[in-house]
Amino acid sequence: MSSDRRPLYIPYLRMLATYTLVAGLALVFAGRLYQIQILSGGSYLLVADENRFTEVNIPAPRGVVYDRNGSQLVRNIPIYNVVVTPADLPDSPAEIEAIFQRLSGLTGVPVDRQGPAGLPCTTDRGIRQLVEEGDTNRPYAEWPIACDVDERTARIVVQQAVDMPGVGVASIPAREYPTGELTSAVIGYLGPITQELQEEYQALGFVAERDKIGYSGIELQYQAVLAGRNGQKLVEHDVAGKDLREVGEVIQPVPGNNLRLTIDTRLQAAAVSALRNRMEFINRFAGETRTPLGAVIAINPRTGEILAMATLSCREQDGTCYAYENNRMARFIPLDYYQQLVGDERGKPLINHAIQSPFPPGSTFKLVTAIGATQERVITPEQRIMDPGTITITNQYFPNDPGLAKDFFCWKREGHGRLDLRSAIAQSCNVYFYKIGGGFPGEVEGGGLGVEGVNKYAPALGYGSPLGIDLPGELAGLIPDEDWKRINLGESWSTGDTYNMVTGQGFVLATPLQVLNSVSTIANDGKVMWPHVVQQILDGEGNVVQDLQPRTLWDIADGVLTPGTPDQNVDPWVIDVVQEGMHRVTLDEPGDEVGTAFGYGNLENISSAGKTGTGEFCDALALRQNRCIPGRWPTHSWYAAYAPFENPEIAVVAFVYNGSEGAITAGPVVRQVLEAYFELKAIDVASGSP
Repeated sequence: MSSDRRPLYIPYLRMLATYTLVAGLALVFAGRLYQIQILSGGSYLLVADENRFTEVNIPAPRGVVYDRNGSQLVRNIPIYNVVVTPADLPDSPAEIEAIFQRLSGLTGVPVDRQGPAGLPCTTDRGIRQLVEEGDTNRPYAEWPIACDVDERTARIVVQQAVDMPGVGVASIPAREYPTGELTSAVIGYLGPITQELQEEYQALGFVAERDKIGYSGIELQYQAVLAGRNGQKLVEHDVAGKDLREVGEVIQPVPGNNLRLTIDTRLQAAAVSALRNRMEFINRFAGETRTPLGAVIAINPRTGEILAMATLSCREQDGTCYAYENNRMARFIPLDYYQQLVGDERGKPLINHAIQSPFPPGSTFKLVTAIGATQERVITPEQRIMDPGTITITNQYFPNDPGLAKDFFCWKREGHGRLDLRSAIAQSCNVYFYKIGGGFPGEVEGGGLGVEGVNKYAPALGYGSPLGIDLPGELAGLIPDEDWKRINLGESWSTGDTYNMVTGQGFVLATPLQVLNSVSTIANDGKVMWPHVVQQILDGEGNVVQDLQPRTLWDIADGVLTPGTPDQNVDPWVIDVVQEGMHRVTLDEPGDEVGTAFGYGNLENISSAGKTGTGEFCDALALRQNRCIPGRWPTHSWYAAYAPFENPEIAVVAFVYNGSEGAITAGPVVRQVLEAYFELKAIDVASGSP
């Protein structure tokens, strides 16, 4: 049987083109396969492994802190988070809903609440929303739905978790400060790693979203010592994120070292109480918050160990005085509380005023003038100089124009009469120090000690630069000179500037620590000791890793006025004379006027020496309150003292902002701290404590 069909004919060129195209595509795929499998196989394998393996950072326990007697000031405690693992929840929606309802009843977190996205426990989202977010991102991870629950709630959740698949309790370490605001200025607090510091800390093995770092105080200064070193392990997981096994060697975390401070918490409590009572009394008596801040420091002048350091701020509303509570910063920094602290512009509670706030030191600075003028032989200790109560200096450019002359007054307007150096210190006679510091025709020729002399001896006693205390943020204060005034104010230096300077007024600024250091140096016969708050660095077993021994920074009585100025010194007898004058500050000797601190800062049964100070000021706050009235400027209150006079064991300074006379306000604070020290010493001796 025949057919009319003819065989299908495909043109040769079309066949060739088709085969060529197929071959070309095969070559492309083969080349691509070769590139993926052979040339780039290693990199893709690495990416696959990165998707399959996760490096888990293991947090290191942070070191704790003790005071000098072993009382714990900082410790780590567990905080409990109720967590849900989305992948482990039941399949039944009804069972899941029942679990959510039960969790809500236990934790107080609502089942449904739409809030802003963010980190768990920092937003206002409900349990369902938190779990859905966890299920989307990491279904096999524990997702917190209630943070920092109390221990009782945590125990109940653990007990009931057998009936709530996927629910559990995670324990994480947190900081606790048993002494709270009592020591917050020294201890500080922790905070999250900021974006600016992420690269630096990630290079050190920290996890920016989890780990915390020191923000102030010891927590910041000794961050590297306390933090330790995080560990690491490699975990294999499946495509859903479920952990399968640990791979390779686990690098265990290295715990941070512990610290033993020089602080005596008992003395710290006495210092805070004395300062708070005095400041609140002033505010109650004035009917307003007259004094917004104050500070008190105690030091061992022989070793430089800080025994107590307190700084207080007072609320504008009711005049009560407080320090910030670092326990409120332990879990996270509450925005409302932080804004409240930052908003206190007068008290500035986040600032450690003992080392971070410079003020006019007033008459406490006369010790610099006394040592400098005596050492430079401007006067002799026995030379008697007249104080009529008021002296006048003429304008050097218009000496015959009385309208341009300027009067300088003693605090005792009728004058003290003729005084020698010891009496001038005891009486804090302004006119005496004006004359020996800036010169006075007919009595002290040659311009007295002068601005150059002050710039020589003030740094010798620790003014004008940081002392290097092991706390962050220490300020240098200010000891001005002629160039400083010319550059900053565009004016020439005058005799009046020198008069103000030698009595701790004018442009001079000092921190309470610097004022204390000057008195401590004199008590220590000229040795300037390194002030420090850490005594020892310890490991987890209590073994001493590093003992921070007392260190002499320089010795003004042994050839060094300041580092870098060899072959200059203060004669020991000069320091002896100043010590005698300071001792008379606390005495009421027959035939002499009463020392300025007698009745306020002296101790009944223990000898002491000190120097009062009343520093005039006119800052932005005083200007706003219209307090800068010529001749009646407001005054800061200072008193610094050491005891016993014959063999000093402790030196204390108290500063009260706008506290009026130094002896009346600051004197009793210092006296109470000194009394507490010797009472505690007697208790320790009786109990056999070291």
